Amino acid sequence: MKAVWSFWSAPYAAHYRHAWARPVDHWLSWVVSVQAASRHYADTLLVTDSAGRRLLVDQLGLPFAEVSTELDRLGERDPGWWMLGKLVAYSLQAAPFVHIDSDVFLWKPLPAHLSTAPVLTQNPEYHQKSQYGIEEIDAAVRAGEGTLPAEWEWACSLDHVVRVENCGILGGQDAAFLRHYALAALGLIESERNEAALRRLAVGFWHNCAVEQFLLAACLGFHGGWPDSPYRGVQVAHLFPSWTEANDSNYSARVGYTHLMGGKRISAAGQRLAERVRRDWPDFYRRCERLAGA
Repeated sequence: MKAVWSFWSAPYAAHYRHAWARPVDHWLSWVVSVQAASRHYADTLLVTDSAGRRLLVDQLGLPFAEVSTELDRLGERDPGWWMLGKLVAYSLQAAPFVHIDSDVFLWKPLPAHLSTAPVLTQNPEYHQKSQYGIEEIDAAVRAGEGTLPAEWEWACSLDHVVRVENCGILGGQDAAFLRHYALAALGLIESERNEAALRRLAVGFWHNCAVEQFLLAACLGFHGGWPDSPYRGVQVAHLFPSWTEANDSNYSARVGYTHLMGGKRISAAGQRLAERVRRDWPDFYRRCERLAGA
């Protein structure tokens, strides 16, 4: 199984660098994420843009087996849609893979029930449509006479509470299904019929989650139960059965998984990252300091 990371530099520069307590913590997190997972998955890939390659490969020196600058194609896109980089990375995969967020650390290999599953994610979640950005996107696209994926429309018609898939990790054996999902999500944002309509949105965190995480769950539900679908019967396996277990430090320790999520702003988390990198990868620690001070 290939381990994949993505980094679109524009959203980082515009928005989510402020998600970290210190600039250096972001680069330290990259070191730990890549170095921890590559012990289990030697076939590694970074999908980024030219600026991202300069930062992560040329300056930080992260040892990916392969680097793609396919995200240069996003140069004119609104960086508010920060998950576009992840979706492009998903869409490029033609073989089993796991995409790993840069604030996710795999201390152990994924368990067999995940690594052999058609689709894998961190955990399922359940949210009100009105609180997850789904209804705002739906209304904006319809008002602009745009188009929505059939899977989106199907899932929206079911209930006010919808399932989503947390994509701290995402992948699986069924690369064809995952490519279908990723292209559907990219089409929702990038189609000419939708672009003007979506400009009316003040794009935020939940809108990104809706396109990435709600649409994935919608595709799983739609195709899993549709007899004529080429992906009929597709199933998903989870590392954690729910959000509760995903936030349980004892449970996470047993499965060998850390996802910083909202903890990125906590200074103690950055200090632990610094201690780990200084101890285990001192050369990378010095590079992180230089990059953060550049």
